[in-house]
Amino acid sequence: MSTDNTDTSAPSSPAHDVEVRHGDVLPRSDNAVVPAHPALLVVPAPITPTRGRLRWKTLALLGIVIIGAGAGAAYWWHIRQGGLPLGIVSGNGRIEADEIDIDTKFAGRIVEMLADEGDRVTPQQVVARMDTRDIEASLKKSDAQVEGAQESLDEARANVVQQTTQVTLAQQQLDRTSTLVARGFATNELLDERRQTLNGATAALSMANDRVGEAARALDAATHEVELYKVNIADNTLVAPRNGRIEYRIANIGEVLPAGGKVFTMLDLEYVYMDIYLPTDEAGKVKIGADARIVLDAVPNLAIPAKVAFVARQAQFTPKTVETKDERELLMFRIRVKIDPERLRAHAASVRSGLPGVAYVRYDPAIAWPPKLQGDVAQ
Repeated sequence: MSTDNTDTSAPSSPAHDVEVRHGDVLPRSDNAVVPAHPALLVVPAPITPTRGRLRWKTLALLGIVIIGAGAGAAYWWHIRQGGLPLGIVSGNGRIEADEIDIDTKFAGRIVEMLADEGDRVTPQQVVARMDTRDIEASLKKSDAQVEGAQESLDEARANVVQQTTQVTLAQQQLDRTSTLVARGFATNELLDERRQTLNGATAALSMANDRVGEAARALDAATHEVELYKVNIADNTLVAPRNGRIEYRIANIGEVLPAGGKVFTMLDLEYVYMDIYLPTDEAGKVKIGADARIVLDAVPNLAIPAKVAFVARQAQFTPKTVETKDERELLMFRIRVKIDPERLRAHAASVRSGLPGVAYVRYDPAIAWPPKLQGDVAQ
């Protein structure tokens, strides 16, 4: 019969190690007996953490969360701005050029087309002509009227010369008669006749001068009518108003168009811009004339110099063509970035309306452009 060698005189304490020797048995929670390992087992008692250590662990964990959130926000802002330094902001947009409609001034038929879609045009270059035979016929009629008015004016001027001589003769006769009457060699009746003759000649001269004025006004009216017909004929010759490119051809030869009928739509290559949208905190720092750069998706290695030409006074919703997902609910300010016309003239063949890209605006002049944005359109 085995003897129980367990020392029951010393009560076990959770704060002390329990020494178990060979042959001892360990109690189990289900009242079963577990034989002890032949080797000496030392079971450490659990240590209860203090309240101070828990507080420090909580503060450390909170600090890690705050630092992580700050780093995440900084990373998000860095990614959103494309790695831009403070003082430079950016926005998505598309290259646009002003559209100019080339329309007819008068109703008429197109008789000649001298341009087509995609053609480069220069100021005053003829792109189409309208049928002007009716106006040309009216012009010939007015030319004939001008000739008639000129002849009438010449006749009136000749009549003035004639009446002037009559007045001179009547005045001389009156003077001689006055002398003879004073000497008793002529009667007063003859003197009165001479005086009446002078008055009649003077009145005739006045009428002749009036006829000259009337003929001159008729000549002016006929001349202005000729000029009007010439202007109308010139207006029926459609020309390009500025440097640009024909984008659309709406009509064709032989078509009869009403007054204001559209024939071409051209792009003004001297006014090329990109509209971007910035939030309030960024748009409020941008001023008109601020330096900018445009980078097109098609040419990512080329930074085109530009200037801020417009800053909206009121906020608006971002257009769907350029808005980002996280900004759909935000009100944004429209900023227009315009390319210098001198640079455009040298590279007009490369200008394409509708190309997407990114515009960068530097609202702080003290900030230097990053190397990737220091390119020039002349490259």
